[in-house]
This record gives sequence, structure tokens and C-alpha cells, in this order.
Amino acid sequence: MRQLQELVRENIWKLSPYSSARNEFSGRTAKVFLDANENPYNNPYNRYPDPLQIKLKEKLSQIKGVPVNNIFLGNGSDEAIDLPYRIFCEPGRDNVVAIEPTYGMYRVCADINNVEYRPVLLDEHFQVTAQRLLDACDAHTKLMWICSPNNPTGNLIDRWEIEKVLKSFEGIVIVDEAYSDFSSQRPFRADLAAYPNLIVLNTMSKAWGCAAIRLGMAFASSDIIALFNKVKYPYNVNLLSQQKALEILDDPYTVDKWVKMLLGERARMITAFLELSCCVGIYPTDANFFLVKMDNAQRIYDYLVDKGIIVRNRTRVQLCADCLRITIGTKTENNELLGALRMYVS
Repeated sequence: MRQLQELVRENIWKLSPYSSARNEFSGRTAKVFLDANENPYNNPYNRYPDPLQIKLKEKLSQIKGVPVNNIFLGNGSDEAIDLPYRIFCEPGRDNVVAIEPTYGMYRVCADINNVEYRPVLLDEHFQVTAQRLLDACDAHTKLMWICSPNNPTGNLIDRWEIEKVLKSFEGIVIVDEAYSDFSSQRPFRADLAAYPNLIVLNTMSKAWGCAAIRLGMAFASSDIIALFNKVKYPYNVNLLSQQKALEILDDPYTVDKWVKMLLGERARMITAFLELSCCVGIYPTDANFFLVKMDNAQRIYDYLVDKGIIVRNRTRVQLCADCLRITIGTKTENNELLGALRMYVS
């Protein structure tokens, strides 16, 4: 990769970040807080939360196997997706490359930040070669987005091709592993030391069952994490989210149980779907959902909505014509979906 300073926007490199009241005494013991214009009553909610979420990062470090200095926590993964645009991409000049189809927020954040978005279409197996991704780049390509397991397709992107990109691309490669807990593949966060241009995203929303607390993670070199902390809003993760995350992280065995149950239900659902007359085929998946081709996805989607059952209609997404994305729910929810589809008459 190029030197980090060459990739970062000049104004961001020179930026003097906001210094919050809690940052200024970091590392020292304090008992009287008269610095932040807080109300002294209604403890602990009257106090601003830890701006760097140190206790939470220490807990995550143990579970994820990543040093504290290599962890960024944000207001959902969406904050961790937006920040690289703000840090590395000069609006109106730079561009990013991404696989297509994939998670829609990569393009939305590009549009918000006035950065050209260059999609590279996956093949019929929902795979892509490193060379095709690299061919889409030019001197102004700063970021590359690879979601693996991918959304909405569900499959892992070939690890060898991702590694070739990491070794060849001169910019920043972002591997979104939101669904990695449902896969047996070694996560890329375990390889941060080998790739200084790698950012890995993760979330509390999927396997950890905490979508409501809006907590996303980015793992990267300490230099890149320092840039994230420089640009983020001072108190971007509230106290309630930090407390709930610590609570759920204290019980990883329950999360392991959830994952095993979801994987079992995923296998059962795929088998059951293949027996439906309206099912054309199911694509391989390493996530907590699967993509299924139906004989008329729009009609089936509308039918399910009338039954009060909501799935994701992906038929207008490239390569996903007549496809529905089915999230794995509880056994009861899954049975209700199957029951409705068994009664469906095309």
C-alpha cells in the first residue's frame, strides 16, 4: 500500500480533533467532576460516557482476539462504513470499488460523501477475481469494499482472491464480516498484522442479537484506528449501549447456543424449501439467511405480506432476479413461513 499519509485527505491528516472533557484526564483517578457542565444528579446517566469505550474494548479484545488499540466502536456498522469515506476520499475526486450485488450502505455513503462508486459484477457463482477488482481501479481509487459472507447472496468470497487484493491494491481494503460468526472460515481480523491496509468490520447486530443497541466494530492497524477516533463524534456510543454490550459479552455461551440453533434451522429450512413447488433453487450460504430463487418472487412476496410474514424481496437487485432473501428465525417463525408457502398456489 501507499504510505498512510498519502491516502488520507490532507485536511483530515492536519485536523486537530475535539478534545472532550473525559479525554483530558484519561489515565488519572478522579472523583469530583466539575468539568463538563453536567447535572450532578441522576447518576450514572448524568455523566457523559467513556468516549473511547475502554472497558468494552477490553472485553471485546478477549473475545475477538484483537488488541484494544486495534478496535474502533461505532454507532452501528454504518458509522464504521461512513468514516473511511470521510477520512480517505476527497469528494468529487476520489473513487471506491465494490463487489456487486452487496450491502447497499456502501453505495449510499459514497453518494452522501460525493465519491464515485464503481461496482464490479460478481459472476454466476457470486464470486469475483482479484484481477477484475484491480482492473476497476485507477490512481484515485482509495477504498475497496468486500462483504464476506456477502449480503444478499450469503456466500463467502474466495479468500485467496481477497488476499491477492490485499497484497496488490495500494489503497485500503475493507472486508465486512458482519456474518462471520455463522461461518467456519478463519476471520480476516486474525490477519491484521499481515495487512496494514486492511479494515475488518463486525457487528453486535447479528449473532449477538443486539441490533437495537446499534454497536458496530472496526478492526485495523493502530494508525488507522487513531484516524477513526480523530474524526468520529466525541461520544458516539452511549452508556446504555455500552452497558448492554458488556452484559451480553459476559455470556458468550448463550450466543454460541443461538448460533448452533440458527445453523440447525438454516439446514432444515433449506431442505424444506427445496421441496416447495414454487422454489427454483437455493444458493450456498455461510450466513444466518439464504437467497432462494422462486418461480415468481414478487407475487410470493406480496402473498406473504398479506399473511403478515415479511421476507426481503431482492428481485430488482442485479443477479438476483426472482430471488427472496430469507432470514432464519425461531422454529415457530420458520414453521409459519413454511406453512404459508405450502398453501401458496402459483
